[in-house]
Amino acid sequence: MSGTARHDREMVIQAKKKLTTATDPIEKLRLQCLARGSAGIKGLGRVFKIMDDNNNRTLDFTEFIKGLNDYGVVMERAETEELFQSFDKNGSGTIDFNEFLLTLRPPMSRARKEVIMKAFTKLDKSGDGIITIEDLRETYNAKQHPKYQNGEWTQEQVFRKFLDNFDSPYDKDGLVSKEDFLNYYAGVSASIDTDAYFILMMTKSWRL
Repeated sequence: MSGTARHDREMVIQAKKKLTTATDPIEKLRLQCLARGSAGIKGLGRVFKIMDDNNNRTLDFTEFIKGLNDYGVVMERAETEELFQSFDKNGSGTIDFNEFLLTLRPPMSRARKEVIMKAFTKLDKSGDGIITIEDLRETYNAKQHPKYQNGEWTQEQVFRKFLDNFDSPYDKDGLVSKEDFLNYYAGVSASIDTDAYFILMMTKSWRL
């Protein structure tokens, strides 16, 4: 992604710095994800997705703690309980993890969400809400990447590295859902200050 590597590094540094003073459990978890780079929130989402054996898109407290531990999140048990309770509004003992990830995403302007969805819609050729590796390969412009431009990587290496952002080590299925796409770009968005720059980057990368 043109320009995002530098922004990513800056975001990681900022997130780690803010973590030292953060007190709100949601903010602490968000910052721990962002401290892993743009794919941090998406990665946590993938961990929870794999744990959801019965595919009911909910997690109980045991699954929640296990997911956080598996992802290497450092948090006091009392904070984890507070975090869980803030999502389990009706006291049912389970939380909806789509809602959880939505709250965890850094806030984005409407303009940014619109350009992300425009890119997703362009890629989702069948309209079924899932993008395949081949869809990505046909549309992604690797030549915009600084490491391709300075001769360090080939287009294939750039594409592979980009793909790793979506295909997590836990779940290499080669498929990208709308949630994966949004979670990833919410992370990228957190590293870019202006809407204009973010929209330009998306437009160039996906030839919108």
